[in-house]
Amino acid sequence: MVTVRLTAWVRGRVQGVGFRWWTRARALELGLAGWARNLDDGRVEVVAEGPREACEALLGLLRAGGAPGHVQTVVEQWSDARGAEGFLER
Repeated sequence: MVTVRLTAWVRGRVQGVGFRWWTRARALELGLAGWARNLDDGRVEVVAEGPREACEALLGLLRAGGAPGHVQTVVEQWSDARGAEGFLER
C-alpha cells in the first residue's frame, strides 16, 4: 500500500460553519491522518495522509457539496507522506 499526502485548499464559505469538524470526521472514517486549518485569506487547508484511494475519496467528498457551508473551489497538491498522526482541527 502506497501512502501519500494530499494537500487541498478549499475556498468558499468554509470558516465558522463546522467545515473543519466535518472534514476531520470524514478523514477519520477513511483512516487518514493530518489536519484541517483556517487560513488568513478565508480558505481552509486540508492535509491528509494515508492510502491514495482514501485520500482521493476525501477529495471527492470535499468537492461533492455535502460539507457545511459552501465550497466554491478545491485546489489539490499530491506529495510523499511525511508521517502525520491523528487528525487535528487547527
